[in-house]
Amino acid sequence: MFGVLRGWLTLGVLAVSLACGGTTGEAGDDPRPGHERPPGQGHDDDDDRDDDRDDDGDHDDDVDDGDDRNDDEDDGDDPGEDQTDGAITEGPGPWSTDPLTNLSAAFNLGAPQSIGLDEAMNLWLLHGDRIGVLTPGSTEPTWVSGIGQASQGFSADALAMGSTVICGGAPGRAYVGYWTYELDNVEIKGPHEEGYDPVRYLEFQKGDMDAVRLTADGSIELEEHLWRSAGTSGGDKVQYGIRNTNAWMYDEDRSVLSCLRVREGRDRGVLYIGTNHGVTRIEGLRYNSHRHAAWYEGNTLKAGYNYGLGIGQDGRVLIANDWYAGIIEPSPVLEEWDRDLGREGPSPWRFKGYNHVLNSEAEFDHWRGFEQTTSGDYFLGSLEYGLWHLTIINYSTTEWTRVSGLPTSSILALKATHDGSLYIGTRGAGLWRRAPDGTLSQVEGIAGSTVKELIYEPVLTPSMLMVLTDAGVFLIRGP
Repeated sequence: MFGVLRGWLTLGVLAVSLACGGTTGEAGDDPRPGHERPPGQGHDDDDDRDDDRDDDGDHDDDVDDGDDRNDDEDDGDDPGEDQTDGAITEGPGPWSTDPLTNLSAAFNLGAPQSIGLDEAMNLWLLHGDRIGVLTPGSTEPTWVSGIGQASQGFSADALAMGSTVICGGAPGRAYVGYWTYELDNVEIKGPHEEGYDPVRYLEFQKGDMDAVRLTADGSIELEEHLWRSAGTSGGDKVQYGIRNTNAWMYDEDRSVLSCLRVREGRDRGVLYIGTNHGVTRIEGLRYNSHRHAAWYEGNTLKAGYNYGLGIGQDGRVLIANDWYAGIIEPSPVLEEWDRDLGREGPSPWRFKGYNHVLNSEAEFDHWRGFEQTTSGDYFLGSLEYGLWHLTIINYSTTEWTRVSGLPTSSILALKATHDGSLYIGTRGAGLWRRAPDGTLSQVEGIAGSTVKELIYEPVLTPSMLMVLTDAGVFLIRGP
C-alpha cells in the first residue's frame, strides 16, 4: 500500500516538494504533500481571532466563548471528559513484566503500520483501512474495517487517500490519522459568500483524524470525525473536520503525519498531531489548529511536514519538520495554543531554528524525531543525516553536533526514557540505545531492521517501551 502511495506522490508532488516540505523516501518514510502561501494572498497570520468575517458564511454569531464546558452534550472539552474510568496510572499494568516480549507472536498482531496505547493500556493497531485493539486479558485483537474516513475506500475522490497513524487517548478511545492531497488554493468560501462552490466546500471533510472507541460488547466504532474547533472559527456548530482554528476558511492541515499523547505532568492526556502544515493540539474531541515552526523565503511561508514530535522534561512541546525545529512552552488552556506572539504570549516559542552546520535554511534536514533526555540534552534524528545533539545557548544561538557511532544515517524514531537513555529507531539497522554515558549499543532480541515507532509509558512500574518494527510489535520493560 505505501509503495503505491509513494509512487503516486512522486508523480504528483515532486514539483512542489522542493518548495513546501514534501519529501519522498523508502520503506518507513511516509511522505505527504506540503504547502506554501504568500502573505497578503490569503495568508494566515495567526492573530486574527477577532476577525469580522462571518466564519461559516451563515450570517450568525460564530464566536465560541469557551464557556461550554457544562453543556449537556459531551463535546470533548477536556482530555478525559466522561471517560476517566479505567485509566491505569501506577503499578505494573496489565502486560507482561518480562524484560522483552514479542507481542506479535504472543497475540497474533502481525506487523501493523502504526500502534497506540490508551490510558487503560489497550493496545490499538492500524493497518490500512483496518483498526484493531488488543485489550488486557484477550488472546488476540478485535478488528474492524471501513469505518470513518475509510468508509469510502481510499482514493482522491474518497474521504481519504490512506491511513497514517493511530494514537491512544482516554480509556477506550483512539485517534486515527489519514492523508489526502493538498489544495493549490487552501481558502474555501462559505455558503453565503461570493464564489461558494458546494463541491469544493466538501474538501473540509477530507483527510484529518477520526476518534474511535470501544463499545460495551468489545467492538470498535467511530466516535466522530474531529471537527470541534476551540477558537472563534465556527465554534462547535458545523462539522467541517480539522481546519484553521482562527480562520476557518483555510483548509491547511489535511494530512496527519505523527501523533503524540502527553503521558505525565500537568498536561497528561493532551494530544498533539503533526500535519502537512503545522502542529494541532487536541483535548478530548476539541482541537486547536495550529502552530508551525515555519520560516519565510521572501514572501513565501515555508511550513514543512511535521513528523518529529516530543515532550521535553519540563513539559514543553518539541517540534521538528523537514526544515526547522522548535520548542513551545504550552499554556494549559487549549484556546491559547495557536496564539503565536513569538517569544511572548501564553504559549511562547523558547527556540526556533535550523541546523546551520548541516544545511542551508532552504535545504531539507528531514527531521523525524526530537527528544530531550533526563540530562537535559536535546537530540534530533534525521531521515537522511543521522543523529544530532542540539545545545540551545539562547533563542537564536545554538550548537549542533553530529553523533557518531550508528551504522546508518537514516533515523525514523527517537524516545527518551526515565533511566536517562535515548532509544533510536533506524531504517535498516534495527533499534539502538544511547546510554546516559553516551555509549551506543544495539538492542538485542528485536526482530526487524526498520523501527517505525517508539511509544513510552512511564507511569507504570517497571516502565514500558513499545517498539513497532517491520517484523511486528515488541515490549521492553524497565527503561
